[in-house]
Amino acid sequence: MVIDLHTHIFPDKIAEKTISALSKSACVTPYANGTKAGLLESMDKAGVNISINLPAMTKASQLDSINAFAKCLNEENHTRPRIISFAGFHPDIENYKEELCKIKENGFLGIKLHPDYQGTFFDDERYINILKSAKELDLITVTHAGLDGAFVGQEIKCTPRRVLRALDKIGGYSKLVLAHLGGNELFDEVYKELAGYDIYFDTSYVLINTPKQDFLKMVEKHSADKILFATDSPWQCQGQMINKLKSYELPKEAEDKILYKNAKNLLNI
Repeated sequence: MVIDLHTHIFPDKIAEKTISALSKSACVTPYANGTKAGLLESMDKAGVNISINLPAMTKASQLDSINAFAKCLNEENHTRPRIISFAGFHPDIENYKEELCKIKENGFLGIKLHPDYQGTFFDDERYINILKSAKELDLITVTHAGLDGAFVGQEIKCTPRRVLRALDKIGGYSKLVLAHLGGNELFDEVYKELAGYDIYFDTSYVLINTPKQDFLKMVEKHSADKILFATDSPWQCQGQMINKLKSYELPKEAEDKILYKNAKNLLNI
C-alpha cells in the first residue's frame, strides 16, 4: 500500500491556467495536469492507493470556494476514498475559530497552510492562534516549510527556528506536518534543530535530490515513525518518488511506515 500525503489538484475549469502560472513562477515542469482525473491516472500508474489533496490559499476571500471544491472531492470519494482533501486556510481569516469549527464539522481531517504564498512568517501570532485552535479540534495541519521556488531571494517564512518558536507557544503539536522533509533546502538546519521533535516531516519534492546517506541520517534521528511519504504531485512523479524511496534500502518495517503505516495512523483510516 502507498499513501501520498501531499498532492495538489484544481477544478477542471482553472487547472490548466493555474498549473501554467505556477510552472512559470517556480520554474518547474509538472508531471500531471493538476486535475482530479490527472492525479488518478498518476496514482494508477504508480500504484498509489490514496492521495491527500492540499489546497493552498493565497487570499482569505478564497475560503468558501476552495473548501467547497475540497468538500465535493471528499463527498465524491466517500465510499471508497482514493483522494482525500484537506481544507485550505489563511492567516487573514478573522473569525478563525468559527471557520475551523466548520471545517471540523464538515468532516475535514486537517488544513493546509503556505507561509510564503500567504506572506506570513510561521511564528506570527495569527498562525499561532490558528495552530492552537486546530490542535484543540484535533485537526492535522500541513505547512510548507523551507524555500519555495517561486520566492527565491525572499526571506524564508517557515524555518526550523520559527517552527520551534511556534511549538513553544502552542505547547507542542503532534499532528503538525512540515512539508519537504522539514524544510526545503534547509536539510542541515532541520537535522540539527528539529529532528527528533514530536512532529511529522513529509517527503514531498525533496526525495529526488536527497542523497541516500542524508535521508538515512534523518530517518535515524527523527525516526521512521514520524516521516510520511509525499510527492507534491503534480510537481514530482509519484512513481519515480516511490522508486527513489525504495532505493534507500530501508528495513522493510521502516519503509512500510513511511509509505503508508504512519499516514494510516495519522489519518485514522
